[in-house]
Amino acid sequence: MGCHRTWFLQLLAVFLLWSSTSAVCRKNMARAQGKKALRVAAGKPSFKIAIFADLHFGENAWTDWGPLQDVLSTGLMSSVLEEQKPDFAVYLGDVITANNMAIANASAYWDQAIAPTRDKRIPFATVFGNHDDARFEWPMEWFSPPGVPKVSCPAAAGAGDCSFRGTGRVELMRKEVERNRELSFSASGPNSLWPSVSNYVVPVGSSSGSGSPVLLMYFLDSGGGSYPGVISGAQSDWLQAKFRELNPDGRIPEIMFWHIPSTAYASVAPKSTAGVAQPCVGSINAESVASQDKEIATMDILVKRPSVKAVFVGHNHGMDWCCPYQKLWLCYARHTGYGGYGSWDRGVRMVELTEKPFSLKSWITMADGESHSEIILAS
Repeated sequence: MGCHRTWFLQLLAVFLLWSSTSAVCRKNMARAQGKKALRVAAGKPSFKIAIFADLHFGENAWTDWGPLQDVLSTGLMSSVLEEQKPDFAVYLGDVITANNMAIANASAYWDQAIAPTRDKRIPFATVFGNHDDARFEWPMEWFSPPGVPKVSCPAAAGAGDCSFRGTGRVELMRKEVERNRELSFSASGPNSLWPSVSNYVVPVGSSSGSGSPVLLMYFLDSGGGSYPGVISGAQSDWLQAKFRELNPDGRIPEIMFWHIPSTAYASVAPKSTAGVAQPCVGSINAESVASQDKEIATMDILVKRPSVKAVFVGHNHGMDWCCPYQKLWLCYARHTGYGGYGSWDRGVRMVELTEKPFSLKSWITMADGESHSEIILAS
């Protein structure tokens, strides 16, 4: 009798575990419904990505020039999306300037920033930068007459959301995904990587719709803002686990996206601020590399992996170059937003994957429609 009872309890435990797992799977599948997997379109030779870096929406909203910046940024993104017709967009951090944002619901400005892409029904993904959840900095002039100006919330802000407190990474990501279920490929990533949030992988399928992906895009939170600018050892371990899980033999090309450059960027940066010389490709090198607070292990991992073709970062507004680093390329995007420091002309870095024969190339397209600095990253 005891053996039968033990057998029954074991069977019940297995059934409950199966039921629980199935429920989770069904729930995850339900969440995924309505969102089409990314792939190279049938009959189309390539997959094109637009990278929007350092938009800095919501900056000094109590002034005349602050909101105007956002209007100009929206116009630039809209025109590039119309002209280039990308299949995917990446928001490469500092989407908003939270330290200049005197409202709780910073996600309202986040929503404004991604609106041009959403309005054109283009799927997208985001990573966090150091300004996205930075603490509000009180302007000293507010403590002199006429005092604190009236705070104006964007239309997307809910009632009661206009108060002087920030919006954290987790809440920003949650609201983005909730409001854009069909188009946002962003994810919070494992809780074990906290306080970093935007850690996830997005595959791009083949035009045939079968077989292995033709490209794997890895997104990492490089920190800054509410905590130090660093890609942690835990993130590096997670990245290696993803490599083993998704691409164990390294046959699928891989590219990386995060906001703050690693210290490796400083080691390959062009020597002159007057221009960009070979082997680097670009048009501006107007400042020094502002790298992460500490380098843990990420670059050591990437250089040992031939399938990793390029890393793309933002953060430095006066850089737009790609430079070789061992067997991969380290690339800056181009300062896209009219918010943030610097008077350099705005633009967008484009990346294009060609499936057959395989190639990965990139270039910069400017606000006036001109393109430059084309480079073959892999072939």
